[in-house]
Amino acid sequence: MKQSQLFTKTQRNAPKDESSVNAQLLIRAGFADKLMAGVYTLLPLGLRVMKKIENIIREEMNAIGGQELFMPSLQPKENWLKTGRWDAMDDLYKVKDKSDREFALGPTHEEIIVPLAKKFVNSYKDLPFAAYQFQNKFRMELRAKSGILRGREFMMKDSYSFHLNEEDLDNYYEKAKTAYFNIFDRAGIKDQTYLTFASGGTFSKYSHEYQTATPAGEDIIYICGKCSLAINKEIKPEVETCPECQGKDFREEKAIEVGNIFKLGTKYSAPFDLSVKDEKGEKKTLVMGCYGIGLGRLMGTVAEVYHDNRGLIWPESVAPFAVHILSLNKNAEAEKLYNELMGKGIEVLYDDREASAGEKFADADLIGIPCQLIVSDKNMKENEVEIKNRKTGEKSFVKFSAAEIIKNLNEKK
Repeated sequence: MKQSQLFTKTQRNAPKDESSVNAQLLIRAGFADKLMAGVYTLLPLGLRVMKKIENIIREEMNAIGGQELFMPSLQPKENWLKTGRWDAMDDLYKVKDKSDREFALGPTHEEIIVPLAKKFVNSYKDLPFAAYQFQNKFRMELRAKSGILRGREFMMKDSYSFHLNEEDLDNYYEKAKTAYFNIFDRAGIKDQTYLTFASGGTFSKYSHEYQTATPAGEDIIYICGKCSLAINKEIKPEVETCPECQGKDFREEKAIEVGNIFKLGTKYSAPFDLSVKDEKGEKKTLVMGCYGIGLGRLMGTVAEVYHDNRGLIWPESVAPFAVHILSLNKNAEAEKLYNELMGKGIEVLYDDREASAGEKFADADLIGIPCQLIVSDKNMKENEVEIKNRKTGEKSFVKFSAAEIIKNLNEKK
């Protein structure tokens, strides 16, 4: 993409009503725009990052047998009455049409996926299965804050698994744990992210959160010095030793919850009588698990972890583009390089604007694409292009050749 054709622009100053680093940088760099508290528009650069995250998650969900679908946001009141959450859920958005019919704007989809499964699951031979989606969620956050980390409308990947018994649920649950770590590894935050024990609710002693340690975190976790598992502050008073290794040495950290997994048991399957007969002909109510990741929250967390005083520093896996070409002099060589790299399947943002070198450097650092290629008259005299690593600041020079540049990029991965 040519930067001159990008309709959005960078901003020199941070929004006055945003205190979180993720919102300040994402808005300044042209990745997001704030419509109102807790509601953001993803701009072209931001949507490219979000799609990278989505594809990583999709691949890992497919790898453990997930089947993708897409469920409605507008949900019937009757389903929520069956589970008892119509009146019990404080952050549920409720809407009414002209005929006084009431609906929920979905904050989650148990009330939809369970009756859907009931239409198709007729035998124990249909089990187990897992389905997932990427869907907008709506939650009535009265104090929406922390930028895109906590919103009223947000994109989530929610998965639901269905099993004949708890043993089968346990097996899938362990696969989901691994898949989640794969996701956070590929997104670049595995080293800062901890499997965290949290309250298990009605079915199991513990549920599990994935918490990324960062000073911007709203949560407090206690990380075991022996095995690196963590405990959420809300359950820590009840837990003297690590549930995994019985260690007693913990360190306190602020953290952002980037994902969670729960064993639901029959909490949602029972109200809809989602059941089958097992091999012995005995009626069994299905047991379930659910597994969530907020895509915007994950994107905001990456921004909180990877930035400096000049701007964002995207990991290669989720960066909007792989390469940022900066043409310091309007010349045919930069255009040629752009076309050659694009022709070889490299994602390129090409700064072809009529702007000063200082403005282009500042914007490039703010946007945070991993590799900057600087094309100038001075370098072209030597038939070279300058390569700058956005994360390390390391600079090098290579021959002006798409093949040589690609080779250099691959060597440094």
